[in-house]
Amino acid sequence: MKFVVQRVSEASVSVNNKIIGKIESGLLVLVGVSESDNYVIADKMITKLLNLRIFEDENGKTNLNLNSVNGELLIISQFTLYADCKKGNRPSFTKAGNPDLANDIYQYIIDKASESVNIVQTGEFGANMKVSLVNDGPFTILMDSDELFPV
Repeated sequence: MKFVVQRVSEASVSVNNKIIGKIESGLLVLVGVSESDNYVIADKMITKLLNLRIFEDENGKTNLNLNSVNGELLIISQFTLYADCKKGNRPSFTKAGNPDLANDIYQYIIDKASESVNIVQTGEFGANMKVSLVNDGPFTILMDSDELFPV
């Protein structure tokens, strides 16, 4: 599982020119699910995400997590995080999870995050989405479950 985590001062996602998710200060999280992912890995990734101390305290140090700053979440599924560009010029996406598995885990991530975060907005699984954001910092982190939780 891969998360691209961006600290934002605002972010939104639209489908067919209609905004379907919008947040103020918080985290925009792009989620990629592989065929080998499961709910145990999702739980570990959510816990890590929600405890990341990437917001500034009163001294300008990144010591605060999302809930400490009453931050919001925008979670968007993005299978292209599993693009394989090793051969040729057209990426292969065979490492991405099948759509049924990926959607189930994506929905699970949203549900679990909603238990701890007051405002959780989402994209639309499988849709052609337009994402807008103001990256605060800029601050972008790549979380890969294979690196964080090796088997």
